[in-house]
Amino acid sequence: MRTYGCQMNVHDSERLSGLLEDAGYTAAAEGDDADVVVLNTCAVRENADNRLYGNLGHLRPVKDAHPGMQIAVGGCLAQKDRGEIVRRAPWVDVVFGTHNVGSLPALLDRARHNAEAQVEIVESLEVFPSTLPAKRDSAYSGWVSISVGCNNTCTFCIVPALRGKEKDRRPGEILAEVQALVDQGVLEVTLLGQNVNAYGVEFRDSGAFADLLRSAGRIDGLERIRFTSPHPREFTDDVIDAMAETPAVCHQLHMPLQSGSDDVLRRMRRGYRQERYLGIIDRVRAAMPDAAITTDIIVGFPGETEEDFEQTLEVVRQARFASAFTFQYSKRPGTPAAEMDGQLPKEVVQERYLRLTALQDQISWDENRALIGGKVELLVASGEGSKDAARGRLSGRARDGRLVHFTAADGIRPGDVVETVITEAAPHHLVADGVLLSHRRTRAGDASEAGTRPTTPGVSLGMPRIGVPDPLPVLTTGC
Repeated sequence: MRTYGCQMNVHDSERLSGLLEDAGYTAAAEGDDADVVVLNTCAVRENADNRLYGNLGHLRPVKDAHPGMQIAVGGCLAQKDRGEIVRRAPWVDVVFGTHNVGSLPALLDRARHNAEAQVEIVESLEVFPSTLPAKRDSAYSGWVSISVGCNNTCTFCIVPALRGKEKDRRPGEILAEVQALVDQGVLEVTLLGQNVNAYGVEFRDSGAFADLLRSAGRIDGLERIRFTSPHPREFTDDVIDAMAETPAVCHQLHMPLQSGSDDVLRRMRRGYRQERYLGIIDRVRAAMPDAAITTDIIVGFPGETEEDFEQTLEVVRQARFASAFTFQYSKRPGTPAAEMDGQLPKEVVQERYLRLTALQDQISWDENRALIGGKVELLVASGEGSKDAARGRLSGRARDGRLVHFTAADGIRPGDVVETVITEAAPHHLVADGVLLSHRRTRAGDASEAGTRPTTPGVSLGMPRIGVPDPLPVLTTGC
């Protein structure tokens, strides 16, 4: 299964794997021919279209040589393009959207029986994704969706049109899924939502997200809690307090800026201005001086002037982000921004983009160098360092989310926890080449060594499933 795009897509792919396994499919071994290939797509950036149709082109001769092979396309791009996918790539067997992920096994069966492509796109959520089974990718870290959809109307974003209005899960269901993962050895969870800190809007509880963080933090065995992505407009001080006062919540915050210009933010319909954004950053750092703050920035939004761009650079200088995901604006059909006047020439956008990334790289490097000599706790990861084996290193994530490559030692597995000292810094990672201070073997490490991964059969309070704890953790306030 191939996934393109955001964390929500990655988590949806875990659900798709669980659904197919429940239906009797087994994952193809590396290098083996697959009977079913599922492409789970994103529609946020222009190259998602190119990647999808490029990969479908590569798959055509593979399918021609493998009678009976099926190709399915799902996700946001499928929701947007619908029957266009089959028109452009008639060898595709199934197209399904963001609202009917659970239909995939039945659609594959129907396509096989009818010997024709099945395109099924629905306009509203059929089943909350987390009531579906999931085969997790990691033995030590898990995604937990707390909401789907988005009520915002950002002019550059097509996600609300493809994922719909926000739908919130009840707190008990979320905590049950977290507990089910922890019961299988998972040490870290990331709470997911298109606008994660708006959680609770559907049941009119403005403090629900802060309460959820505190409640998850009381689950025994859960060592790290992260969340992504919040929106500055809804970000409140009770969330800052919950982060600072709940030991399991990591002092890491991904806070999308998008632009530092008030005029551009207005045209983006972001609902906040530079002063509010920087105020949030200041309050976070006052409560958690060690917090690593990351962001998203779009360069070259329609009508962006040189003065607007300089305002973005100034916010970057003041905020001193640990890192930033930077994007060159590209038109997304169906968004208001695509029809705006003032679309900028590619060369202007590229030049500004290079200036922004150069500034942020220097800030990231300076911030990382300040950590040299400090002790750090790492959750050992797999697949994070492409050159680790050649250099005799392993990799892990610090509590603040930074990537650290450290000296390998016998017996250390992904999912174990080590302590070490930072010896070197680069803009996008840290190095710890000294002797480890400690190594703690964990159940997650045992699972990694055994090659097993957590599964969640779907968590719903109305229909208890195997692996859901009893009794459930409870919120101190809320619904």
